Amino acid sequence: MSFAGKLIAWQRRHGRRGLPWQGTADPYRIWLSEVMLQQTQVSAVIPYYERFLRRFPAVAALAAASEDEVLRLWSGLGYYARGRNLHAAAKAVVAQAGFPETSKQLEELPGVGRSTAAAIAVFAYGERAAILDGNVKRVLARYFGIDGWPLDERLWPLAERLLPRQGVEAYTQALMDLGATACTRNAPRCGACPVANGCEAKKTGRTAQIPAPRPRKALPEKSVTWLLLRSRGRLLMEKRPAPGLWGGLWVFPEAPGRDVRGHCRRSFGCEIASRTPLAPLEHGFTHFRLHIRPLLCQVAQKPLLSAPGRQWFAVDEAAAAAVPAPVRKLVLSLAK
Repeated sequence: MSFAGKLIAWQRRHGRRGLPWQGTADPYRIWLSEVMLQQTQVSAVIPYYERFLRRFPAVAALAAASEDEVLRLWSGLGYYARGRNLHAAAKAVVAQAGFPETSKQLEELPGVGRSTAAAIAVFAYGERAAILDGNVKRVLARYFGIDGWPLDERLWPLAERLLPRQGVEAYTQALMDLGATACTRNAPRCGACPVANGCEAKKTGRTAQIPAPRPRKALPEKSVTWLLLRSRGRLLMEKRPAPGLWGGLWVFPEAPGRDVRGHCRRSFGCEIASRTPLAPLEHGFTHFRLHIRPLLCQVAQKPLLSAPGRQWFAVDEAAAAAVPAPVRKLVLSLAK
């Protein structure tokens, strides 16, 4: 039996069942799940996926929503450009009166790359297209003993050559399931793998070395002071411009220097009655690590004029707004 044939047979007996996006050919639901699953584990995605569908049961509802509402529902899932691209793609789909029906056309949507487009086309339209997400890269690299970095240039032709003539949906799901449940990054369960006998990494005892990890660079570190300006139980927050770090999300203002009182007077028209340093936070991004020094400032006088992109939130409102994880953590600490 061929490599694809073994995976298809295995998937029908041992593949994952009951995931909320399975058992549908609706391109909207498939697209939503595939975007959310980019660099994010299934267990983290499921509650977000279900909340999105309750609020936006069809692509037209998502397109009609405000970006702020979309990001509020996305808040906590990370990689916020995905949320902005999701909203932009929904508008594009509605404008063209429906989802594209080929992987090449799907790839033109914001936030949809080659592998994501192929997965949508496979499950929604039965297109014979190859995917290459993280799980699939690991399965193929181990089975064929492909080492080194980068992998994509060598794996794409291989992934396309292995596509079966029939059963592409089951085969594609099998690759995803195998990488997620048996051919895992750490401690792979080779005894549960349908193609273990032909696996080069297993034969040579290199499952821990293949695939080679992405070469690590020393991450630069940045420090910032956040001003938690509080007046009458409300917090002042600013919306970050998009695109950019946390674009479209509400965050606390930053202090550009040590003169916090002068900065607040000049920038916000308010006087600081008291300052209380809070426990510092750290937050990791792909390209740097952020050290956050929160400073809780009691405001004696609120600004008379609110500038665009600034808003006073009650604590419970701030916790429910479109905010990144460290902001929500700080807000919730104030609610205790």
